[in-house]
Amino acid sequence: MMTSKSWGPSLSNRIGWFIMELPAFACMAVIWALSPRGGQPAPCVMAALFELHYFQRTFIFPFLIRGKNRMPWAIIIMGMTFNAINAYMIGGWLFYLSPPGFYATSWLLSPLFFLGTFIFLAGMAINIHSDHIIRNLRKPGDSAHYIPQKGFYKYVASANYFGETVEWIGYAILTWSVAGAVFALWTFANLAPRARSIHFKYCSEFGQEYSSLGRRYIIPFLY
Repeated sequence: MMTSKSWGPSLSNRIGWFIMELPAFACMAVIWALSPRGGQPAPCVMAALFELHYFQRTFIFPFLIRGKNRMPWAIIIMGMTFNAINAYMIGGWLFYLSPPGFYATSWLLSPLFFLGTFIFLAGMAINIHSDHIIRNLRKPGDSAHYIPQKGFYKYVASANYFGETVEWIGYAILTWSVAGAVFALWTFANLAPRARSIHFKYCSEFGQEYSSLGRRYIIPFLY
């Protein structure tokens, strides 16, 4: 929706998404496999939640995309770099840098872990449901743009971005780590400007029909 030929060479959206998201899944898997802490229950569960998100984003989401849109290589390379750095940062903390015993098995029974996991899974559900809504706005062969009306799109322009932001806030809580907090902050810093751009794109394209809905950019009622 926001790209143009000025971004340079491109390829199929499906392949682009797969290539862009794969480094996060693969990097975490390698760090996990090589770590002497790779069998400890708490870090394993936390890494598995990270991998759950990126399994869906790498191996499921791209192949559900409809249409024949294309993704610029510039976006793919930036996304690959962003994802690899984040996986390295979080995986490095979980399996190498966290103090020995910091994530004892009892961590999995802590209020922080339960609260963070609930928020993480709720955010993931919002993200997946919002993507489903966007995918089904068009009928086969249609290339027009429509205003999404269901789910959290009643409140924000980019409900899928809201869901992903909630996910990583939950992850920061369940790991209670600087690495998790930095990732959540980076996610918001990456997605919020895009949500704002989409909001104004809708305003430009649909005018009063959209602006009268009173939606925020990415956080319901706030921003």
